[in-house]
Amino acid sequence: MSDYLHTYFIMGSQNCKKDPVETLRRAIRGGITAFQFREKGEGSLMGAEKVKLGHRLREVCHEHEIPFFVNDDIELAREWKADGVHIGQEDTEVEKVRDRFPDLIIGLSVSTPEELEQSRYELADYLGVGPVFKTSSKQDAKDVIGIEGLRTIQNRAGLPVVAIGGIHEGNVQKVRETGAGISVISAIASNEDPFSGVQRLL
Repeated sequence: MSDYLHTYFIMGSQNCKKDPVETLRRAIRGGITAFQFREKGEGSLMGAEKVKLGHRLREVCHEHEIPFFVNDDIELAREWKADGVHIGQEDTEVEKVRDRFPDLIIGLSVSTPEELEQSRYELADYLGVGPVFKTSSKQDAKDVIGIEGLRTIQNRAGLPVVAIGGIHEGNVQKVRETGAGISVISAIASNEDPFSGVQRLL
């Protein structure tokens, strides 16, 4: 699991400067280890267009043996034959997801020790922890927890952790030193060259 989380790319069409399929292809060539399709927010696709793009991105991941995760949407995760699903604190409860999809990899977002203790986090396969730094990619981002907050949750959870929130080439090594994986949106999707965007994070 930790290998998958090393360099975890999150993206929807609304995040991309270029075609999302080509962005994903270039990111894979750059060295990402997992991909999460997160089609949310202003400018995102809906309905059939979203479903079609999800299928195309899933095919690209399958071609390159990259795990394909879906953000929140459990039903589409089934339709796209996703490898896993990532859920937030306000989404479907982790125990319900585990009951319905015992074979899916499940990621759970956690931003504080209190959220950790109040959830059935032990049913997840990994935790997405953050925001570690200030981020502009999510309009509903919670308070920044910093490296110490990341370490606190890592130590209490005992599960593989991928850090999220404001990670870029200038601070990525601080996160790497904790042993957590990194997940990014804009550092790759908003880069004119997604390949080099990934390379700078390795």
